Amino acid sequence: MSIRALHRRAAAVLLGALLPLAAPQVAGAATEFDPQDEFALPPWIEIELFGIDLSINKGVAYILIALVLTCGTMIYTARRMAFRPTGKLQTLVEATYGFMRNNIAGGNMDARMTAKWFPFIATLFLFIWFSNIIGYFPLPFNTSHKVDIFGLELPSLAIYATTANLSMPLALAIVVWISYHVEGLRARGPVGYVKSWIPAGVPSAAVPLILGIEVLSHFVRLLSLSLRLFANMLAGHLLILFMAGGLVILLGMNVFGTVVLGVMTGVLATAFFLFEIGLVVTLQAFIFATLAAIYLGGAVADEH
Repeated sequence: MSIRALHRRAAAVLLGALLPLAAPQVAGAATEFDPQDEFALPPWIEIELFGIDLSINKGVAYILIALVLTCGTMIYTARRMAFRPTGKLQTLVEATYGFMRNNIAGGNMDARMTAKWFPFIATLFLFIWFSNIIGYFPLPFNTSHKVDIFGLELPSLAIYATTANLSMPLALAIVVWISYHVEGLRARGPVGYVKSWIPAGVPSAAVPLILGIEVLSHFVRLLSLSLRLFANMLAGHLLILFMAGGLVILLGMNVFGTVVLGVMTGVLATAFFLFEIGLVVTLQAFIFATLAAIYLGGAVADEH
């Protein structure tokens, strides 16, 4: 199964878990409203290289926007840096820098590793944060549903987060996974690195079992890193989509019922929206970057 198909199926499963709670008696109404369409990635420019789909779509566009925002913000601020902060932007960036340097990186790695890997950890945090936050602002990238503006068929506004697509968190998790293994091998050598997985004092007979559990745990880290970010962002977008109008369409109510229910779900959608951008966006970036720092620090720690 492809990553795209897995992503679409996950969206369907999560929504399927929500629908019976709100409208268990509804059947067939979903033909008018398919939430999976909001997460579809129809190609804008089809590119295939050696059987690999490298097409340009809205997911790629969101990645590029997050990249530009991450680099642009830091470059702009760096060029305007003063010995004493003269504006709110520099103060905010310096506070963010201290948080990333002292809490995320420095709190989980020694001084040498922090100096070496802080740029990587900071980039992870900022890129994921920008990827998350822009996913809650409507952008005209929904080519599946177009609107007529002065005779022009233009993409409609929609919210979409690239981190709500499993391929993106998984790619970041793979980079972290490879990085900390390479760092551990460089610091200890192949034999020493594998030996560091076995706690001191373990009986010889239990070593194969402990080693097998450790090997499995390292592969589970790929899932824990990627699925946590993916599931939280996908669930948040589904809840907002569901409460912002999906429930009204699915129930197919009359005008009065639609207005009443629309007001109620609109309030809930606003609450979910504020909760997501106020807490979840930053929390998920923090968790991902912190776990990356923990794995890197643990790969070279004296007591692994």
